[in-house]
Amino acid sequence: MREDRCVLWMMIPAPYFKTGAFLMKTDRKKERSFQTTGLLSRLTYLMVSLAIGLLIWQVATSLFGLPTFILPGPGLVWRRFLQSLVSGQLQRHTLTTLFEVLAGLFIGGFAATSLGYLLAKSASLEKLLSPYLIASQSLPVVAIAPLLVIWFGPGLFSKILVCSLTVFFPILINTVVGLREVPQDLRDLMRTLKASSPQNFWKLEVPAALPIYLGGLRVGATLSVIGAVVGELVGSDRGLGFLINVGRGQYDTALVFVAIFTLVVLAMVLYGLVLLIEKQLLSWQSWRQEA
Repeated sequence: MREDRCVLWMMIPAPYFKTGAFLMKTDRKKERSFQTTGLLSRLTYLMVSLAIGLLIWQVATSLFGLPTFILPGPGLVWRRFLQSLVSGQLQRHTLTTLFEVLAGLFIGGFAATSLGYLLAKSASLEKLLSPYLIASQSLPVVAIAPLLVIWFGPGLFSKILVCSLTVFFPILINTVVGLREVPQDLRDLMRTLKASSPQNFWKLEVPAALPIYLGGLRVGATLSVIGAVVGELVGSDRGLGFLINVGRGQYDTALVFVAIFTLVVLAMVLYGLVLLIEKQLLSWQSWRQEA
């Protein structure tokens, strides 16, 4: 049988192999060109949208004649941005907030994933802890943050804790939902194949729950910035939230805008990183291959 297959392969003319390889290379080039075109299109829309927003902002400040401590123009905010950039003030506070966000996202995400896996496996544990979990979400983070600052001090730990609590619930819920959405037919198949618990976890549960889990991670990545800033606004001597407090106290509204725009950029970068991870890990999805 193996010799017959070898004979059949030898009977196929060589140009067919060359043609197939050429077509594969052509398809890859087309795919890359489509990706480049889509990226350029998105960047174009982004630049146009920013230009329109800045134009409306400038027209509003000129038309209504508002004082700069109420609504500074884009030019004044840009000059304040350069000033804080040259002095190193913006970089110093941005790095502090970024550290709090990343640490809080990691700690909160790890705790939520671990507890979510246990809740997905045990209905009794979920019934036992669900009242506490729901009660923790009924209280706004702004109300809890002062207590955490009083208990743990105005240092970095209290800000990381606020950030962790902010991202905890969305990731927890998506972990539980993702694990419970694994089709029962696939579980039966793995049981028929006599898969071990580690194989069942890595080969079935992780790939099946990953799309929903990464959706929760996207939400958590943006909420982590909010949690860090809330903690800094309550009590801190560094960070972008502290910079907002300084600008507010000095009626330096341009500095407040600089800090706010920096927070927006941080949230967008984190969201984009999660999207990039999602694109790499979920490249097997058919709709991603067609997009």
